[in-house]
Amino acid sequence: QVQLVESGGRLVQAGGSLRLSCAASGRTFSMYAMGWLRQAPGKEREFVAAISWNGGSTYYADSVKGRFTISRDNAKNTVYLQMNSLKVEDTAVYYCAAGRSVHAVRLSDFGSWGQGTQVTVSW
Repeated sequence: QVQLVESGGRLVQAGGSLRLSCAASGRTFSMYAMGWLRQAPGKEREFVAAISWNGGSTYYADSVKGRFTISRDNAKNTVYLQMNSLKVEDTAVYYCAAGRSVHAVRLSDFGSWGQGTQVTVSW
């Protein structure tokens, strides 16, 4: 079973940047896709971004494409989400998620996630 611990969430002004990190343990990190999900107040959890097992492929929700970048460091068992040009509508709890296999492109492709880190974007 995989354990995921997110960090990096905080209050930031619109237009600003944040980098989220997720440390993974408990299974062979490099064998699985990783991703980020988010859930805003009163809304369903949604897919944000995913990266394949070796970092060769990345996938993004349309709402973040061009602004967010997902990356991973398999030597450190860590996945990152660089968020630029943040908007108020990006406010949510962000969850690091572990894929069920080497690729993941949608919410249902993830089987585990962490406790989440709060990102709040203000005007």
